[in-house]
Amino acid sequence: MTDVNLVAQTVLRERQGRDRGWWDQMRYCYWPDSAVNLSWYRGTGPGFVDASEAMAGRGDASVHRLSPPTVQIVADRAFAELPAGIELRTTVDGVAVDLVSYTRIVYRLERRDGRWGILALDCVYERDTISPVLPGLPVALTPEDLAPYRAPYAILSWHLARRGYDVSADLLGDDQPEQTAAFYAGTLTWLGG
Repeated sequence: MTDVNLVAQTVLRERQGRDRGWWDQMRYCYWPDSAVNLSWYRGTGPGFVDASEAMAGRGDASVHRLSPPTVQIVADRAFAELPAGIELRTTVDGVAVDLVSYTRIVYRLERRDGRWGILALDCVYERDTISPVLPGLPVALTPEDLAPYRAPYAILSWHLARRGYDVSADLLGDDQPEQTAAFYAGTLTWLGG
């Protein structure tokens, strides 16, 4: 298997472990000194696995619809980007709804002792949507409900906040192109060593 395939399989197995509750598989994908930065969590990769398991235990489950990753490798470093739709089903005032948050999951990986592992995971948020499971039912969500949150992940933030999670307001998003461009530039500089 080529290094590109190994890197792609590492990030895909990390997401599979998260979605299926295969916590040992997910944990194996992270280096102990890794960092994760996303809507509801900031900390280490192993800590993210623990927090994800706790989240699932509370009944807060989501799945990720993934597009093929792109992978760039320089020596023992890799940059992988994985477009994703984060899907979850919940209720709003008794109405079943589907929420989808579209993001680009950006991974930095390192090869250590011949094995690729995740060193960092960041998300670049694009947009999100919410719709009733049964078409035509009203969803009691107003512009005022979303006003405190940034547009690329406003609905996701609103949902997580009402479930008791702290959501960062300074994440990467398409509404702040300069910050996002600087992040990608920094990632590519890191990749080049």
